[in-house]
Amino acid sequence: MNIAIFGLGYVGLTAAGCLTSQGHHVLGLDVNEEKISQIRAGHSPISEPGLDALLQQALAQGRLDVSASLGQRLADRDLAIVCVGTPSAPDGAHDMSYIAQVSQEIAAGVDPGRATPLTVAYRSTMRPGSIETLIAPIFEAVLGGNRDAVELVYNPEFLRESVAVKDFFAPPKIVIGTRDGQPSARMLALNAGINAPVYHTGYREAEFTKFADNTFHAVKVAFANELGRVCLKLGVSASKVHEIFIADTKLNISPYYMRPGGAFGGSCLPKDVRALRHMASEVGAGAHLIDSLMKSNEAHKQYLFEYCTEGLAPGASILLLGLAFKADTDDLRESPNVDLARRMLEAGFSLRIYDPSLKPAMRKTRSDERPSSQTTGAVTRARNATGGASRAAIPGTSSTVCVSEAASRTTRRSVSGSNFGASKTCRRSRTAAASAGKIASARGVNT
Repeated sequence: MNIAIFGLGYVGLTAAGCLTSQGHHVLGLDVNEEKISQIRAGHSPISEPGLDALLQQALAQGRLDVSASLGQRLADRDLAIVCVGTPSAPDGAHDMSYIAQVSQEIAAGVDPGRATPLTVAYRSTMRPGSIETLIAPIFEAVLGGNRDAVELVYNPEFLRESVAVKDFFAPPKIVIGTRDGQPSARMLALNAGINAPVYHTGYREAEFTKFADNTFHAVKVAFANELGRVCLKLGVSASKVHEIFIADTKLNISPYYMRPGGAFGGSCLPKDVRALRHMASEVGAGAHLIDSLMKSNEAHKQYLFEYCTEGLAPGASILLLGLAFKADTDDLRESPNVDLARRMLEAGFSLRIYDPSLKPAMRKTRSDERPSSQTTGAVTRARNATGGASRAAIPGTSSTVCVSEAASRTTRRSVSGSNFGASKTCRRSRTAAASAGKIASARGVNT
């Protein structure tokens, strides 16, 4: 393909070198004349292993041209890749001025009568909605009724400096965002020689992917450093703890505990996070990420309550599917679903709860169990003589609710607690609440 790359920084120049090695012809564009001169001389203006050799090979084979001006050179291009910077603005948002400028330049250089659309792929990191609310309107304003002369694509990059060439040919994934979420023929052809999972999605999901990745990488670094500081203060070998931690690819380095859904709870996570937070504070380790976990969890509990009850009239009936903290257990200790039930009762809703793991019979305390003050009495239940149900006291309120073995058929809304999987939620809610309206789901247990 004939390709134009706008912006010859780490991302753009690496792409130029790698694409030319695959047989593509690349026109590289950058406003920095000094950078252009260096590239023409076969020298990379950035330090990146292997890039000099790729550039020199491309120049020798006539596959690479670089320039500071576009002129009329888009006419024979199949694809334009935008790699200009989106630096931080004073308020912390991305400065999108370079994106807007390049978009206007491309739109002005496109022949409205092209036989085939010019695919314009943006690789710069930008907030979700940027293509729809900033970039697409620029092309529409310039091209008018000829908007179909371009195909806009968002294609985030996953290159790490110092190993960018290797990452280009072996990325962790390929994400292609299009207007309708369907594959782009040009992008499929561009990535045909790369062995990586490909995800086709809408613009906004593709745009947000890079934020999720980079923020999680930052979280991992901060988490590791906080644990390291605590270890050093306590005389614990941080390297040995790290070795043991990463060896667990079932729970630690894995998809577990990573799906958005319910808040965390149960007998272990809350109490151990509190204990680690106390240890870190006691030794002066300054573990601010760990400090924030309980606050974040409480904020999520409140969000789930607001999400599940949005639009309901005061006193509306709700069926809560699941009270224990996860599926196939009767453990109510620090269950976020108990908190959700309490909030609903305090807000005046009429609440019924269905959980197949909670039997109407009186619950026996396990010999190894030491209930916390927050969950003591959560299942103080007495057999209801009618309906095969029991009464469950909700901690922190003077209310009791019906915990039924047979679910209600008169419920206005069914809400899945986090201990029900996505596939089971809809099936159970249709069966359990035949006349239910909107099904609000707070599902997503990670264990």
